[in-house]
Amino acid sequence: MVSFDFHCPTRIVFGPGRVAELGALAKSIGGNRVLVVSDPGIEKAGHTQRGIEALVSEGFDAQVFDGLRENPTTDHVDAGLTVARDFRPELIVAIGGGSSMDCAKGINFLYSCGGRMQDYWGVGKATADLLPMIAVPTTAGTGSEAQSFALISDAQTHVKMACGDKRAAFRIALLDPQLTQTQPPRVTALSGFDAISHAVETLVTKKRNQMSMAFSREAWRLLTGGFERVLADPADLVARGWMQQGACFAGLAIENSMLGGAHALANPLTANFDTVHGEAVALMLPQIVRHNGRDAGAVLAYAELVAELGEDASEPVVALAEYLGRLAQRAGLAGRLSECGVDRNRLPQLAAEAAKQWTGAFNPVEMSEHDYLELYEAAF
Repeated sequence: MVSFDFHCPTRIVFGPGRVAELGALAKSIGGNRVLVVSDPGIEKAGHTQRGIEALVSEGFDAQVFDGLRENPTTDHVDAGLTVARDFRPELIVAIGGGSSMDCAKGINFLYSCGGRMQDYWGVGKATADLLPMIAVPTTAGTGSEAQSFALISDAQTHVKMACGDKRAAFRIALLDPQLTQTQPPRVTALSGFDAISHAVETLVTKKRNQMSMAFSREAWRLLTGGFERVLADPADLVARGWMQQGACFAGLAIENSMLGGAHALANPLTANFDTVHGEAVALMLPQIVRHNGRDAGAVLAYAELVAELGEDASEPVVALAEYLGRLAQRAGLAGRLSECGVDRNRLPQLAAEAAKQWTGAFNPVEMSEHDYLELYEAAF
């Protein structure tokens, strides 16, 4: 029995069409000036404007920062900080996927506390209270709306920094599944598999506890129930709702149990070969599941996941790994590292970098540099 200290500082509001309530929700927090952090793709889909209209209708003065891209870097955060210092916001609203939400947190760290993003790499590094924030996720993937961590890449070294502080949690997460219906099919596939990987990894980490595992299990049920449905029919609003809730619950699980070896393996692929995060995780998750088969607790947890699928759980490790591989294939994701432009000669370098990733420390089975190399080779 693992001890835990559970506190959820984020109010979660869910339902189709509820983005119209953004202004009223912001008003419940207070202030008059809102910095809206979004990206060009979300603006083009019209979601950013819908959010701004809801804010303006309640009397807010809104300023948009959209100078970010996927996997935000310190350069993106610095650009947003310049806008924030000029505008002087009292509230920050992130409208978009994990990149918008992470960038919003990064801007808030620097605006509220000063310094550089590198100063907040780790846990509990904030030196002052941060501005209140609202998240409006338009994808079902990272679960960043339910986490107090910002994932920001160093623009020079490309190292992905996890900057976490309880004061960086969103005050409100507004989940409107209608906003996810405009995702391109590949974004749906990548973000959806990322969320599924969160459910799988959080269920077995060393920090798992009764509370986090409850979120992991429900996330798995919702995500596996909705993923193939939204791939087949992007307009399926019920399945979109399951995916968005599942991603959020998986984010709550991460907040309380962290991630594991699959994410440690995925990050160097993104940093060195620009492998999209969701695809990198899809490539490595079946490998880490097989590796974790030597841990009795992980095997029992995997058996739960397989049983939820209604499949034979007599060999849960094999069954789960094969299911995840099939799921990635159905989503149109790459099946081998060799398909993603990865140089086999650089696998030792990737393994050395993976061994330094923070999430690997929480994997249920100890991971050495040699272990990481073996898993890269298996996936190649």
